[in-house]
Amino acid sequence: MKILLKNGTVIDYKNKLNDKYDILIEDEKIVKVDKNINETVDKEIDCTNLNIIPGMIDIHCHLREPGGEHKETIETGSKSAVAGGFTTICPMPNTKPTPDNVETLKYIINEAKRVNLCNILPYASVSKGEKGEELVNFEELRNAGAIAFSDDGMPVVNSRMMRQAMIEADKLGTYVASHCEEKSVSAGAINAGPVADKLGVQGVLPEAEEIMAAREIVISETNDVRGHICHISTKTSKNMIRDAKKRGVKITCETCPHYFTFTVDEVLKSGTNAKMNPPLREEKDRQAIIEGLKEGTIDCIITDHAPHAEDEKNVELSKAPNGIIGFETALSAEIMNLVDPGHIDYLNLVRLTSYTPSKLLHIDNERGSIETGKMADITIFDPNEEYVYTKDMIVSKSKNSPFIGKTLKGKVKYTIVNGKVVYEG
Repeated sequence: MKILLKNGTVIDYKNKLNDKYDILIEDEKIVKVDKNINETVDKEIDCTNLNIIPGMIDIHCHLREPGGEHKETIETGSKSAVAGGFTTICPMPNTKPTPDNVETLKYIINEAKRVNLCNILPYASVSKGEKGEELVNFEELRNAGAIAFSDDGMPVVNSRMMRQAMIEADKLGTYVASHCEEKSVSAGAINAGPVADKLGVQGVLPEAEEIMAAREIVISETNDVRGHICHISTKTSKNMIRDAKKRGVKITCETCPHYFTFTVDEVLKSGTNAKMNPPLREEKDRQAIIEGLKEGTIDCIITDHAPHAEDEKNVELSKAPNGIIGFETALSAEIMNLVDPGHIDYLNLVRLTSYTPSKLLHIDNERGSIETGKMADITIFDPNEEYVYTKDMIVSKSKNSPFIGKTLKGKVKYTIVNGKVVYEG
């Protein structure tokens, strides 16, 4: 199968491309990138006025299967991912059962292969059942296909256990992704402050994230091992990570579109569809997250796509589960809140969504850039198309999004995975 992409603006961080090129794809790979390719092909796509970037990589999401199929499945989650332009996604292990064993991990991998829409590289848990009591067999799970390890959704409370886990993962050339939540100060529904007081709910203190982030930095620095901090949301977390990186600490981190798009005030508009963990913060935190993306403190943008059924979210704020869906709105949020205001350019957006994620996962030999010989994982989008995001256009099985009803800008037109067009919008 030969596919020719014509007249698009190719943006690639690794090779510093930001100009009009044609791309020839044959079978699974990119075989030519040039100014004017004329070749007989099976499919030609006119990309005039469209941007072409390396397929976006989400290193942190939730697909709910096994055990939560009423919220999302590997199949529905994959459909949502490719609709959002994602070609590789990494589901977290807070499923039932947990992939703390080879059998469950293999089920996820095999189901992903059956669905065959995007590349799915699953995490295994750090502890058995994510209970924080006994570590998994890291080597066995890594050899079985675990991309990395996390107890996301639950913090690893025991510091000795986290130290051992980070050392074990580092030996295997991967990492532990830490859900930073100090339980003694994390009780609450939304960020502590005036909005929580107005709504009469207990507020989550920002220290809940920051105390644990500080611990992971200490473990990483003291033992000279890699550490990765999930979904940072506060100014203090960003500053601590920035300072640690300046010292040469092997720490990396991620954030989500909602932390640079919204503040806790969004809860007053979207209710439980703006409830997540960590919670939306104050404007100073939102600005700090943007600054962290600009300065390189924050390594990548993830969605933390977290589907919940409508009846689960349609309860009072204090009882609703945490999380929002994110695959289908991520690119628009990035364009509107990062690129259009001039905080970053498209080259650096590609750095945050494709290039650096591929390096963090050690898949950059095949993915994360547009060049001859690489796998043809490509996202094609119209950066200027505006539309109102409605519930009926959501591909995910769940509809829990604070973006519903809002005008968004930037629309995915094609998603190509391993040389195959898997989505046309």
